[in-house]
Amino acid sequence: MNRLKRADRPYDIVLFGATGFVGELTAEYLATYAPAGLRWAIAGRGEDRLRRLRERLPGAADVGVLRADVSDPASLRELAEHARVVATTVGPYVRYGDALVAACAETGADYLDLTGEPEFVDLMYVRHDARARETGARLVHACGFDSVPHDLGVHFTVRQLPQGVPLTVDGFVTADGTISGGTFASALGQLARGRQMRAAARERRRHEPRLVGRRAVTPTGAPRFAGEVGAWALPLPTIDAQIVRRSAKALDHYGPDFRYRHYAAVRHLPVAVGGAAAVGALVAAAQVPPARRWLSGRLKPGDGPGPEKRAKSRFSVRFVGEGGGRKVFTEVAGGDPGYGETAKMFAEAALSLALDDLPPVAGQVTTAVAMGDALTERLRAAGIRFRVAATR
Repeated sequence: MNRLKRADRPYDIVLFGATGFVGELTAEYLATYAPAGLRWAIAGRGEDRLRRLRERLPGAADVGVLRADVSDPASLRELAEHARVVATTVGPYVRYGDALVAACAETGADYLDLTGEPEFVDLMYVRHDARARETGARLVHACGFDSVPHDLGVHFTVRQLPQGVPLTVDGFVTADGTISGGTFASALGQLARGRQMRAAARERRRHEPRLVGRRAVTPTGAPRFAGEVGAWALPLPTIDAQIVRRSAKALDHYGPDFRYRHYAAVRHLPVAVGGAAAVGALVAAAQVPPARRWLSGRLKPGDGPGPEKRAKSRFSVRFVGEGGGRKVFTEVAGGDPGYGETAKMFAEAALSLALDDLPPVAGQVTTAVAMGDALTERLRAAGIRFRVAATR
């Protein structure tokens, strides 16, 4: 199978999990901004809820409704056979995601998700990358705030630097916003699965080809005051650096020797110390089942911040790149990181896979590898800022 054989599928994009918190925001974005003639559908396990959602969407009378359930692999296979691109918000992905990735890899449908779960991404590589390469499916994880601004931001920064020389990039993340129940559940699950996460990473390394003749590394930086951004820099142990490393390994223009470090930027030292302590306490609590259950009950899946809170939220990721005697300062910035802008990134990534002229890649790939400049330009047009702040 190849992509040309998918042109006769009924839908360009199917949004699975459309009635969840981020799912509804994504559906609203597509209904508002998708180009005329796009064939798309919303999908999930509750057909009545899906139809009620469709009634609320602007001008969406022609949007399809498909029933599918993560506990029914046959329904997921049927969903994948109906779509050129399947975008799923149904997490935690390590619990609910495998069967849909398998269906997309088998049928050649492109796949997008919002995961920030390294264990899930590594397991999907081991289980489904080879088959996806055979069928032409592109499996693209982390297509929201995890990890689009960081992956495409580094890609954008590297574009400003000389080619063919060693490059270093540091990223500094500033964000405010309220976490949703689904995101909190995924985070707690990952914190409690350190052993499984390490095992999945080891298994991936056994299957992944080694990079020959080039080097791409993402070491954990030490806490420090970063004068270049005027803030305390704390190592940020999210999936973002792993995604950046995979882009750097796949793309030659990242140079022969590439290094990326990923930080949270905090202006005031007491806030930095308190934040580190809070994260440590959360990690410790996640290891104790009763404490984990209590914490998970504080926010239920489907809960999330309201429009007023989202309207006040912002994010900025500042990058400092160096190489070949040149130093560049860049920034990716936008509004509410976890929900409003995540829905925008997710929807535009799906539209890019469905509509743009993209590199001929397949298998598990990153946003920079699969969509790169095309998605960057889409996001710029949608109001997310990519800019060069200064050069030296």
